[in-house]
Amino acid sequence: MIDFHCHLDLFPRPAAVVSEVEAAGIYLLSVTTTPKAFAKTARLPTKSSRIRTALGLHPQLVHERHQEVDLFCRLISETRYVGEIGLDGGNEFARHLDLQNEVFNRLLRSCSDAGGKILSIHSRHASGEVLEALKQYPGCGIPILHWFTGPIRDAERAVELGAWFSVGLPMLRSKRAGSLLAKIPRERILTETDAPFASTKGHSYPREALSSAFAELAKHWKCEPEDVKQQLLGNLRRVVETNRPAGTDVAVSEGRLTTQSANRYCPATPRR
Repeated sequence: MIDFHCHLDLFPRPAAVVSEVEAAGIYLLSVTTTPKAFAKTARLPTKSSRIRTALGLHPQLVHERHQEVDLFCRLISETRYVGEIGLDGGNEFARHLDLQNEVFNRLLRSCSDAGGKILSIHSRHASGEVLEALKQYPGCGIPILHWFTGPIRDAERAVELGAWFSVGLPMLRSKRAGSLLAKIPRERILTETDAPFASTKGHSYPREALSSAFAELAKHWKCEPEDVKQQLLGNLRRVVETNRPAGTDVAVSEGRLTTQSANRYCPATPRR
């Protein structure tokens, strides 16, 4: 199974969750909310793990942590994955959108200068602005829109720009799931949990929610869950291979960690 957006470091007992994920053989993208959280989070998985750690600066924290942008730019060479980054135009954060845009554009420029990354992007109440920023930095890498809630027309624009989407169980059970999935090619979809913020009860990893997401996709696509599994594994391989740096081996079946940093760990929790 694939979980392409999970906050491992924000579980009450992250090491225990890592053990659950590794035992289940799940391919997981562990996103961070601040650059200072990257180093210790990257040390959570074992060397044989299928877990990858992303470098992030969450838009809901930008007004408090924008001074960490320079650290983000220094760490960008240490990972192929970036997230969670993006924009948030919700009521509590709309007044910070100018600063968010400034920071988001700088992060995209950093990704572009580094040769392109695989990006997990937040676009709540700001999907149009996110797409405009992505248009300015076509070399930033592969944008994957996490838990997309924007208008269907923005989903269509995102597809035209080459964006991907990560979808979770609550999203797949929403009233508009069918109309949204009809606009997204199957070849550009990955599953996610956004745990521990969604899809989870208690302190354990929500493996059942991930299985249920596969089942929901099977209903929407009118196919068997095994077909969904093979489709998503193929999608993951394609994302990884497309963004592969020269001279590296990144087969999906292998589980090698990226280089780690020694910066101080300082987790921060965005609001959901």
